[in-house]
Order: sequence, then structure tokens, then C-alpha cells
Amino acid sequence: MTSAVVQRNEELAEWANLRFESISDPEWQALSVLWWAGETFGNGFAITSSMADGLLAHLASRALPGVNVVFLDTGYHFAETLGTRDWIAGVLPITVHSVQAELTVAEQDARYGPQLHDSDPDLCCSMRKVVPLAKQLQGYTAWGSGVRRDESSTRRDTKLVDWDAKRGMVKVNPLAAWTQDDVDAYVAEHQVPVNPLIDLGYASIGCAPCTRPVAPGEDPRAGRWAGKNKVECGVNV
Repeated sequence: MTSAVVQRNEELAEWANLRFESISDPEWQALSVLWWAGETFGNGFAITSSMADGLLAHLASRALPGVNVVFLDTGYHFAETLGTRDWIAGVLPITVHSVQAELTVAEQDARYGPQLHDSDPDLCCSMRKVVPLAKQLQGYTAWGSGVRRDESSTRRDTKLVDWDAKRGMVKVNPLAAWTQDDVDAYVAEHQVPVNPLIDLGYASIGCAPCTRPVAPGEDPRAGRWAGKNKVECGVNV
């Protein structure tokens, strides 16, 4: 990608973010961001989903039927998460791509020792999430995530449309300005599939060894890598 194209896409992201921040209705804002991404990037746009719920996939399917949805199948997911993936893929007009790491969990254990997620969680996340996503996104010009500002302090400055300098792509976060109340209302109104673990207190769902339920009043992401100096896997930072 030439420097001129990079600069143009950076400027495009800045312009689009300012444009969509002025929309006050959360649902209309998210749909507008997705419509714009589809019109601007066409098949060069994909979204990611952790399968905590089908919210972003549902919105994207309304704006862009058939949209590509990337799911990082780390080999450590809860059975409920894989079931939610299959459920969402079966009921929504989307195309789910389950992406796996180069090494199986057994191969990783043999090379780096068992339970790498405990001894070096950053390396584990890099091999099972960050690198596979980077490879999957090659060929795309823009990608989207379900990150929200109210999820944690590390996400409070999330833009609706941003420049992902690490990957050299435009990144959209259609749900950035949504609150949990907005999420709950949309899920109820549209009967959106939700991971059963949500009802068991899992406010943010990742790999099983690194995720626990949260207590009332805790940060929604407090259950991720609990007890470790880690709050992000590296995909969204």
C-alpha cells in the first residue's frame, strides 16, 4: 500500500468518524457506519465476532446481507461459545469464517509447555488470536469489531471509525457508543442469539481457561485474565 493510499484512508477514517459521531440514535448510528463501510469497501470489508452474542452480526446482516464474519477458533473456547457460533451462522444471512491458529493446542503444548495461557498469556493470545486474524484480514481493506466504550477504561476512547495503523486498514466499531442498556434493548426487540454463559455472569467471554464470571458492579472485562496484568488480547489494540 503506497503512502498516498495510507494517508487517504487515514483521512477518510477521520472524516467518517466525525460524520457518524453526530448521530444520536445508537441503532441508526451503528447501521449508518455499517452501510458506509459496505458502500465504501464492498467485499473488502469483514467483521469479527467473539460469539458472546449475535448483536454485531445481526446489525451487519441487516446492513450488508451475506457479510463475512471472522471467528477466531482458538481451541480453548467454551462449548457454549461454539454452539452460539453455529446458532448465529444458522439463523442470520452471514458467512462465518472460523479461523484457527497454525499450531493445535496439543502442538503448542509440546513446543512451549502446557498451559501457555498461564505462563505467558501474551504469547498465547498472539499465536491463537492476533496472528491468525492478521492472516485472515489480508486482502481486506477494512474490518469491524463489536468493541464498546463502556466495557473498560482501555476502550473508553474507541472511535466509530478509526485507522488501524498496525494492520494498515480502516477499522470500524459500530457499537462504540452503545451502553449495556442499548445492547439489552436491541437483543430483546430483535430476539438476537446470546451466548448462554451471559446468564451465568460471564459479562465478557473469551477462552475458557482465561475467563470467569464477574461480580455485580465489577468492570465487564474483569473476568478476563483475572489476577494477571492483562486486559486485552491484542486484537483490538
